[in-house]
Amino acid sequence: MGDGDFQMQANARGSDVKKLYGAARHLVQLAAAIGLLTAIPAQAAEKLILAFGDSLTAGYGLKPNESFPAQLQAALRKDGLQVRVHNAGVSGDTTAQGKARLNWVLRSFPRAPDLAIVELGGNDMLRGIDPAQTRANLNAILAEFKRRKIKVLLAGMLAAPNMGSAYRAKFDPIYPMLAKHYGVPLYPFFMKGVTGNRSLLLQDNMHPTGQGVGIVVRNIKPLVKPLLN
Repeated sequence: MGDGDFQMQANARGSDVKKLYGAARHLVQLAAAIGLLTAIPAQAAEKLILAFGDSLTAGYGLKPNESFPAQLQAALRKDGLQVRVHNAGVSGDTTAQGKARLNWVLRSFPRAPDLAIVELGGNDMLRGIDPAQTRANLNAILAEFKRRKIKVLLAGMLAAPNMGSAYRAKFDPIYPMLAKHYGVPLYPFFMKGVTGNRSLLLQDNMHPTGQGVGIVVRNIKPLVKPLLN
């Protein structure tokens, strides 16, 4: 075999390798595209809930899987719902601090949440902040969610008895009033069934234990589920 024949065969083999490589590359690209297409419906079907609040949402003093967002997500998934509950709770947050970080939190998501659970105001009450300020801050938060067309479940708070009747008369009506104004469902008291029961509270007698959070989840879940439709 001459050098010319050898070179022709080598070129032919090289051409065949290029064709095989090109075919394999197209197969890989096709497989990747099929995988992406099959993944999209699963991601699109998953509902995103934003749990936006303070330490009661964040899970102060608890293990990560004991927090309100984690337990709510587990309970909803147990009921067969494809859902992810994002923990956007910050311990110590007042309504003013919540309002200040809201847009930053919403910009961090690739898409708008399907539902936001707003739980703020307890720290305002404990600090004796003027209820008029609390109302104005919550109003701004709800207005932003409405502007973005995000469904909201408003979790209410109640003033502690030691704040006095005058303070309670101004603070407690904030949540029902705003819920009515914005046409959003209201869970009247986030700590219902937990406050006052020391076995369900941490040593500070304010924050729920993991078991206490479980009661909150059980009580609020019937309001959450219809909002995911």
